[in-house]
Amino acid sequence: MMSIRVLTLGTLVVTLAAAGPLPGRVGSSLVQPNPNTVTAGTLRDSVLTVRLEAKRSLWRFSEHHAAMTVDAFSEEGKDPVMPGPFLRVRTGTQLRITIRNSLSLPLTFIAPAALHGGPDRIDAMDSIVVGPGAVDTLMTRAEVPGSYVYRGTLPDGVSKISHIGGILAGAIVVDSLGAPARSRDRVLVLMATEDSASAACDDTTTATRDAALGECRGRRFFYTLNGTQWPNTDRIHATVGDSLHWRVINASSQVHPMHLHGFYFRVDALTGPLADVRPAPGQLVVTQLLDALSSMSMTWSPDRPGNWLFHCHFALHNASFSMLATPDDPGMRDMVGLVIGTIVAPRPGVVVAGHRAPTRHLRLVAEAAGAGALMPNGRDTLPPMHFVLDDRGQRMDTHADVSPEMDLVRGEPVAITIVNHLAEPTSVHWHGIEVEDSYMDGAPGFSGEGRHLAPSIAPGDSFTARFTPTRAGTFMYHAHMDEMRQELAGLEGMLIVRDSAGAPPNDFALMFKGDASDRSHPFAINGRANPDTVVLHVGQRARFRLGNLSRGTSTAAPSLWLTARADSAARIAKDTMIVRWQPVAKDGFDLPASARSPRLAQQVVSVGETFDFEYTPTAPGNLRLELRTPRGQHALLIRVPVRVIATGVSSPVSSPKS
Repeated sequence: MMSIRVLTLGTLVVTLAAAGPLPGRVGSSLVQPNPNTVTAGTLRDSVLTVRLEAKRSLWRFSEHHAAMTVDAFSEEGKDPVMPGPFLRVRTGTQLRITIRNSLSLPLTFIAPAALHGGPDRIDAMDSIVVGPGAVDTLMTRAEVPGSYVYRGTLPDGVSKISHIGGILAGAIVVDSLGAPARSRDRVLVLMATEDSASAACDDTTTATRDAALGECRGRRFFYTLNGTQWPNTDRIHATVGDSLHWRVINASSQVHPMHLHGFYFRVDALTGPLADVRPAPGQLVVTQLLDALSSMSMTWSPDRPGNWLFHCHFALHNASFSMLATPDDPGMRDMVGLVIGTIVAPRPGVVVAGHRAPTRHLRLVAEAAGAGALMPNGRDTLPPMHFVLDDRGQRMDTHADVSPEMDLVRGEPVAITIVNHLAEPTSVHWHGIEVEDSYMDGAPGFSGEGRHLAPSIAPGDSFTARFTPTRAGTFMYHAHMDEMRQELAGLEGMLIVRDSAGAPPNDFALMFKGDASDRSHPFAINGRANPDTVVLHVGQRARFRLGNLSRGTSTAAPSLWLTARADSAARIAKDTMIVRWQPVAKDGFDLPASARSPRLAQQVVSVGETFDFEYTPTAPGNLRLELRTPRGQHALLIRVPVRVIATGVSSPVSSPKS
């Protein structure tokens, strides 16, 4: 007869057996972070043999928080890890993965069919079902180089929604036969783990939603990178001139627009069952959308020393909440979650150029407008905030919850003094700008070098950022502290760098922001929920500059259409009247010639991305620039009316900038 002991850990009751496995019992070992540097299993004669166990485990998000129970993978006889044990092989290797299911529910273990050349779809898989207490083996072959996600699902609502049960997911990397014996890349696995206290939000029998986007109200997630969260993630050390190669793998059902501060990076490969936004070969970006279960290989080379961030630009995935509050951040203003830092040292013997004397001085004053309103649920809404721009005595104020467009000139050194008239600290990040000194980059407590770190700007204080824009293009500036609140409130705006002073005609910068869940900050373009009509002229080329700094799951990766339809339907599965335009730039970097061919005017624009398009109308009429939710029925978020008139006819409406 088996004896049973019951131990109480805080509010968690754990049942331990004296002998013999009990499916579903909670293990005594804490889940450990997995840096994805050591391959699990044993490789012999081109066969990788791995023995995994799925078991109920304890996971502590940080040292400040109590442990929660999760379903996790481990190698048999070892501690469970997050993400699951790392598998790295060369092409042609057979994978023999044995799974012991120590959970109380049947486990479906899944490897993507794309591993061996099958279709790259979420429903294309090799899988086995392992009953509670049972052991079974999945065999597949790694034939296609790339980065993949293996995962386990359970017959419950969480798995139905997220395509992953608990933290039952890990990375598979397949190297080509000619790859070096020692890998020279870093593998970064992103995960989103639901707080067990909010899991009741998932109906175990009828849960359905867009897995790439939605979260029902009240659900909370812990976002981790290689099993840890900022500021506890690893620091990557480099030297000026190094070539850094990273594999970024999204082992979650949510989208993650990944943004690098201060530099462009090249996307060498982008794969995944929903990865339908692929950069052109050789294209450089500062933000790249990673869709559910997708991955990218990226390369970048720092040419300036300093501390530089790489993070998901979806503010929700870096925001603190009450369960995450730490003693040194009671206001929950600091970043957490999907963030990693690179510390770049100067190359010995190389003198770093200093700042050029500024030839232009601007003031950016952060102001708040009154207090928030009271919502039906009793919560206060966020009061509007915005920056007021003072350019050589000319004051530009939107009087709305968005900040004015800032126009700079390529090669002209600028000094921008940020003055904080708020009742809380703030900071400013120059999104996409290659600032010379990371101290100016705007991440408080990290940007800079050594102990010379950028401070937050306290109420009543100021900070002067100095840099010289090196290229013309479309960028953004925004608060980089408590982004969930301050960006939504309006501390964000377009930043346009031109080859010479003054905007040309038919040049339209459009900033999309807002949140469906906050009625005081609805979806808006340039601060207007009903944007002004854009007027174009037949035969005259127009340039649309589009930026997304919205908040909310429905707008993390919306689709943008320019259509000739007569009305803006609330929902539409397909639009057959989309016109054609020419892509010009992404994130301020001109597209290669291969990517500039005219095509249908349809583009996914994720949070943190900017796109430039040119369009030349051929006939008078009415168009609509629409932002819609991706896939499915494409629900309308907001639209901009566009009127095309004959050349030489005066504009019947104005379209002022924000």
